[in-house]
Amino acid sequence: MSKPKTLLQLDPDAQASVFDAVVAVDSGVDQLFRHSLVRPEQVRDLVYGCIFTRGPEDLRSTAIFVGGADVAAGEALFEKVRQTFFGPMRVSVMLDSNGANTTAAAAVLAAARHVPLAGAQATVLAATGPVGSRVVQLLASQGATVRVMSRSVERAQATCQAVVAKIPHAKLTPSAANDSASQAAAVAGTQIVIAAGAPGVELLPVDARKAASSLVVAIDLSAVPPPGIAGVKVADRGETRDGVICYGAVGVGGTKMKIHKAALRQLFEANDQLLDAAEIFAIGQKLAT
Repeated sequence: MSKPKTLLQLDPDAQASVFDAVVAVDSGVDQLFRHSLVRPEQVRDLVYGCIFTRGPEDLRSTAIFVGGADVAAGEALFEKVRQTFFGPMRVSVMLDSNGANTTAAAAVLAAARHVPLAGAQATVLAATGPVGSRVVQLLASQGATVRVMSRSVERAQATCQAVVAKIPHAKLTPSAANDSASQAAAVAGTQIVIAAGAPGVELLPVDARKAASSLVVAIDLSAVPPPGIAGVKVADRGETRDGVICYGAVGVGGTKMKIHKAALRQLFEANDQLLDAAEIFAIGQKLAT
């Protein structure tokens, strides 16, 4: 008889995410243990509680989800969890702090519905943040040439270096966009633009968007007005506006939720999975076929 599906939710925030907990329950988790204010030095004992309470043959019924709003803190917890495992004593782990991995995967999959990613020219606005950097990584992994945009060219360069460390063949160009001329240049000749900026910050004004004659699809991941890409509506899900196929944050959100739930379910298929951006994107690709 199989053991109950037990998920340990590790969250660096003062209150463990209710959103992540509800999605876990909706995904079929039988028992959910939520820990808040988790620090890397506390991870070992929490992981030991997972791997020493069930025999190796039953560890597939236990998994760990690392969430929270602070992506950098979540990444540190994820790495500490990974380092704690040894031999067969391990369980599957998923990282999705602030929804960065599932949101990035959903955005890139939306673009792929309309433009073959291999050989495409893509621009990622606010590319140095948690979601933006993952969008860059996923686009590059699929063979797209990516303009990595930021207000600071130094930050854009750092993001490019981090992505190339994971994907040596990545074709990336770091650039800064601080005025109307540089914003227009950012999307000149591009087929895909994805905005992953902070809520309420316009990154691409309407004139620059309309001047981009090659643009096929525009994806704005901000749900707070004004939109990151002028003219894109938050609920857009493939609507055509001024000749461009548009997706807003809510329009992408449905796919993000499907990926999130599917990834959680996959955790319990084996006890040795580490689900980060690439692995979560692969789950999304399977859902899209």
